[in-house]
Amino acid sequence: MRRVLWVPAFCLFAVQAHAAGPADNVLARGARDGTAPAWAVTVATPKGWTRDCCTYARAIGVDAVLYQGEWSGKPQRVMVLNVTPRKLPTLTAEVQADRKRYLQHDPAGKVSGIAVRNQAMPCQASVYRGSDHVDDVVVFCDPGQASGIRLSWSMAFDDADPTRRGLLDDFMRVVVTARWAPDAGASPRHGS
Repeated sequence: MRRVLWVPAFCLFAVQAHAAGPADNVLARGARDGTAPAWAVTVATPKGWTRDCCTYARAIGVDAVLYQGEWSGKPQRVMVLNVTPRKLPTLTAEVQADRKRYLQHDPAGKVSGIAVRNQAMPCQASVYRGSDHVDDVVVFCDPGQASGIRLSWSMAFDDADPTRRGLLDDFMRVVVTARWAPDAGASPRHGS
C-alpha cells in the first residue's frame, strides 16, 4: 500500500513547471515495448538528493528513486518513479482506480486531491492519509497517447515527520519539472 501525508494544497503546489534547462537531465530510460517507443524521463533534481535508477530502484522494482542521505531501505522520504503501460483510457480513470485500491486496503484512510502544474503534460495528484500514521502523495502524469505509458510519482511520510513540508516541496519540484521524450538511443536497461 502506498503511504501519503495530508497537507493543504495551497502550501504544496506553488511551484510551477519551467522549461527544461541545463540542470535537467535523464533520470530513467526505457526500451521500446510493442507500439510504445523507447522513452526518457528528465527531471530537475533538488540539491542534496541522490538519483538512482539502477541500484536501489532496480532492487525494489521501480524505474527510479531519489533520496537524501544514506539509503535506508524504508519507503518513507523516498521519491519513487514508476513508468507503466497505459491500461486505462484516461488519467482520471487511473487516479480513481488508485484511490479505490487504496481505500480497499485501508478503509479508514482519507483521500484528497490536489492540483499539479506540470506544463509539459497533465498530472493529477492524490494525498492519502493512512490509518497507520503513514501518509502518501501520489501523482499520475500522462505524456500522451503516442507515448504508450503513464508516469506515477509517489512519496511516503510518517504523519508526524517535522520535515515533511520541505520534503513535499522538493517532491513537487521534481514532479512539475518532469519531462517525457522518445529516446532513440535507449537500451533495454534504465539509465541515468
